[in-house]
This record gives sequence, C-alpha cells and structure tokens, in this order.
Amino acid sequence: MTVKFSVKILFASLFCFSAYASCGDKLSNEDKASNGDKQAGEVRYNKTCINCHGPAGKGVASYPKISGQDVSYTKDKLETYRDGKKIGPNSSLMIMMAKPLSDEEITNLAAYLKDATYE
Repeated sequence: MTVKFSVKILFASLFCFSAYASCGDKLSNEDKASNGDKQAGEVRYNKTCINCHGPAGKGVASYPKISGQDVSYTKDKLETYRDGKKIGPNSSLMIMMAKPLSDEEITNLAAYLKDATYE
C-alpha cells in the first residue's frame, strides 16, 4: 500500500513541477514582449543600424554612440523619429530609418542596445 501511495505522490510531484516549468516559460515570453528580446534586437541592429552607428552602437564619425542607454530612452528616441519629428542633426536620416520599425522591433533594439558592448 505504501508503494502505491509513493507512486501517486511521485506522479503528482512530477505533474506539478511540469506545470510550474511551463508557467515559467510563459512568464519569460511575457517578459520578452514587455522588455524586448535582446537577440532579436541584435539581429535587427546588424541589418541596418550597424552601418552608421558601428558595432554594438559604439558610434562612428558623426554618428553617436547609442548603446548603454535605458530601454525607455532608446524607445522614446526611435518612436519620435518614427513619428517624423526632428530632434537632432541626423534627424532626416533617422526618420527614414525608423519609419518602417514596428513597436516590437523598437523594443528589441532598445533591449539589445542597453547592454551592448564592443571590444
């Protein structure tokens, strides 16, 4: 009788653990949606942004360093450019580059750039 009871407890424990693990996966996906996906941001950055801002947003020539800022700061700047508002010397170029960005891409770029480093 104790063997059956032990098996039931083991089964129940495994079931509860697997349910907890899948809940953790859902939370991490929710976090990615609100905080951005750094890997996706890096991929997107390397498609176009790297051409002017250099590796990891370190800045090149007249194009400023854009890494190391808070996510909210970078999101605000990109959304402002996407809205067509001029806020600096390279605004016309940045407006053109930001226009096609989705909210998700902006969030991902901001997440990547927050901690991006170049060595």
